[in-house]
Amino acid sequence: MCGRFVVARVGSELVGELRVDLVADELPAPSFNVAPTDSVAIVLDSAKTEPPTRRLEPARWGLVPSWAKDTSIGARAINARSEEVEQKKMFQNALMKRRAIVPSSGYYEWRQDGTEKVPHFIHPAEDGAPLLFAGLYEWWKDPSKAADDPARWVLSFTILTRDAIGPLGSIHDRMPVFLDADHADAWLDPTVDYPLDVLDAAVDAAPYVAETLAFHAVSKAVGNVRNDSPDLIEPLPAA
Repeated sequence: MCGRFVVARVGSELVGELRVDLVADELPAPSFNVAPTDSVAIVLDSAKTEPPTRRLEPARWGLVPSWAKDTSIGARAINARSEEVEQKKMFQNALMKRRAIVPSSGYYEWRQDGTEKVPHFIHPAEDGAPLLFAGLYEWWKDPSKAADDPARWVLSFTILTRDAIGPLGSIHDRMPVFLDADHADAWLDPTVDYPLDVLDAAVDAAPYVAETLAFHAVSKAVGNVRNDSPDLIEPLPAA
């Protein structure tokens, strides 16, 4: 489960690292408490050009399939279990052709500690390094808006998860599917013939990225979506 995450770097700071060709005019601001239905920048390869154009686009967290009646369904699709996406109607088409990278600075997870749950911030041990989540995206057309209204099209995404391993398993039994540089290009490529092989490779590689992560307990203030400041990722003072 990944229910909150951090995006401290946006726009041009990611262009070089992810070799982005086209950046949207308006991207969401950095956030230290991204919550479901919030918008963040995601990376996708558009198949409408040859070769595909790598784009950095704002997208709503919570996948809304093209057949949905409205966007409310997305609140139930912020995560997708990697072992089930092939069988789930909501994710099948996106897995085949619409895979995305969700750049982050880290994410929050809650560990059961006696009678209470303590939030932890999980992040790259190398300061400032991005943490890349494997995601899926969809475009949804709002039938209530005019054909020439740019807001008619809603871009949304979900984050893939898998069984947690190593120290991360002591916090929660699930973790995002992390991507490294070796698998990012293949994951984004909409022209691959065997997307399930790409998914399997990404899932298998995720533990190697997990080994490079660190974590620490943080304030319960992160549980309130109205709180959004760098203080949220600061370690709790030693008892």
